[in-house]
Amino acid sequence: MASLVELAFPEIEYPEADGQPIGETDFHITATLLLLQMLRDHFENNPQVYVASDLMFYYEPGNPRAVKAPDILVVKGVGKHKRRVYKLWEESAIPCTIFEITSKQTAQADLTVKYQLYERLGVKEYFLFDPLDEYLQPRLQGFILVQGRYQALPLSAEDELVSRELGLILRPQRDLLRLVDSYTGQRLATSHESVRRAELAEQQAHVETQRANVAEAKIIELQQELERLRWKKN
Repeated sequence: MASLVELAFPEIEYPEADGQPIGETDFHITATLLLLQMLRDHFENNPQVYVASDLMFYYEPGNPRAVKAPDILVVKGVGKHKRRVYKLWEESAIPCTIFEITSKQTAQADLTVKYQLYERLGVKEYFLFDPLDEYLQPRLQGFILVQGRYQALPLSAEDELVSRELGLILRPQRDLLRLVDSYTGQRLATSHESVRRAELAEQQAHVETQRANVAEAKIIELQQELERLRWKKN
């Protein structure tokens, strides 16, 4: 059965792309992709946390122009299945956290239009990161919703911010935004680092196996020498 929304707006199309070319630098693309990967890996075992990048986010039924495509959005309380678009009225869940990786083309909108929209929609946390440290001062900025209005989060002495919604510390590192688990203090690994860790663990296991084999051979040799000495003595 069609929903009331579908009956009210039967022929409205919600495009899966905005038709605009993606024209970002390697710095912005890398920062976005690594942030997406780290967040997805971190919440991999939580079936009710959805993380997406550059997904068309429609927030008004019947109005396909009411759309944004955040660099990163995180939603709690929805399934993590893949989506073509995100329709707020169908999901009934507002993103809890949005990240924008600021560039020359987006800096003004990130601080005005998007800021005002995300505040109005009730997005609890909004973070901006400038990987080139050219368009934002400071380069990492965060806002938290308090009684319906955004308040700026203070940077720590190490220029870090804390996301309470995600349980993560945001730590700028050169042109990347790294993430640290607030509870364990462990830095979230990139895919490259995860592979490297697995390789090192495998190498270490191989070394330990070799050591164990050498030790076992030495024990056998000593046992054989003891048996030889006993036989000789008798």
